[in-house]
Amino acid sequence: MARKRARRGSKHIPRPAGGVRSFWSGTISFGLVSVAVQFFPGSRFAGVALRMLDDDGTPLGRRYYCPKQEREVHPEHVVRGYEVEPDEYVIVRDEELEAAEPEKTREIDLRWFVDLKEVSPLIFERSYFLTPSGDSNKAYRLLAAVLEETGKIGIATFVMREREYLIAILAQDGILRAETLRFSDEIRSPETVGLPEREKVSRADVTRIEHIIQKHMAHKLDEKLLVDEYAEAIRKLAEKKLKADKDVVRSEVPPEDEVESEEDESAPDLLEAIRQSLKHAGDSDGSSSHDGHHKGHKSTTKGSDDLAELSKEELYEEAKKLDIPNRSKLTKTQLVKAISRAQQA
Repeated sequence: MARKRARRGSKHIPRPAGGVRSFWSGTISFGLVSVAVQFFPGSRFAGVALRMLDDDGTPLGRRYYCPKQEREVHPEHVVRGYEVEPDEYVIVRDEELEAAEPEKTREIDLRWFVDLKEVSPLIFERSYFLTPSGDSNKAYRLLAAVLEETGKIGIATFVMREREYLIAILAQDGILRAETLRFSDEIRSPETVGLPEREKVSRADVTRIEHIIQKHMAHKLDEKLLVDEYAEAIRKLAEKKLKADKDVVRSEVPPEDEVESEEDESAPDLLEAIRQSLKHAGDSDGSSSHDGHHKGHKSTTKGSDDLAELSKEELYEEAKKLDIPNRSKLTKTQLVKAISRAQQA
């Protein structure tokens, strides 16, 4: 069953071979070395998303409700609060959130190099592929080769969508990858889980378990195991019902909000597309490239159709210029409407 997906990103952002969309670009900088790169998501949502509907098939929208006064609250009257004690909050306003935002930059500040084996997989959060941008192909390949040969990873920071991220830059098969890292206060220690104290095990028990493991050893992970059986069952159920025209409801009312994601909806083989991009990039010099990675960030003073092609980040920036109230709470569709109204005013 075909699933409708929201538009993602800006039409101005370049794509490599295969049509995969880059959602961020910047420059890896350390010492006197600069490598211009583009970010591509290393994963995508492929599960099932069930939408809440009225019994006539109309998609339902979210509302804020005050249980104390038993009434609906308009978004304009909703504020954010930081909980300092149970039932005690400090109000944080939009302008204060904006003042706390890190300075926007297109530089990936590579600060340290560490051995990959010294880094726990527990701190890895989300994967991205990096490709060279502009004429940085030679510097990109050099950095990838050195990291791969030495078993090192680079630890860096960069800013995306009003937030600073800590990332690890590593290489595999000649391709650079970035892994966002969890911060220390996001990681549980074994002690907090409540594990029992270690017990001494006999050599005989260890040998027995080793034999069982050896018996079930495989040369590589079977990709057939990486299947979400629940999602597949829901899809098959929906396709069967659709084919039989059973429990099918249709509504002409568009959804009130859109699902925002960095993930790409096209290109079945992302790695192959990136390899093709590397192949066509050429092998020119240019270990210091600062051109090209700012392209695609044009003024958003446009009509509604053009605004709809922009990313939510770009729409938010335009809303900020126009001083649109409550802009941080608006969905992409609502931002487009609010900007259009403000421009016509």
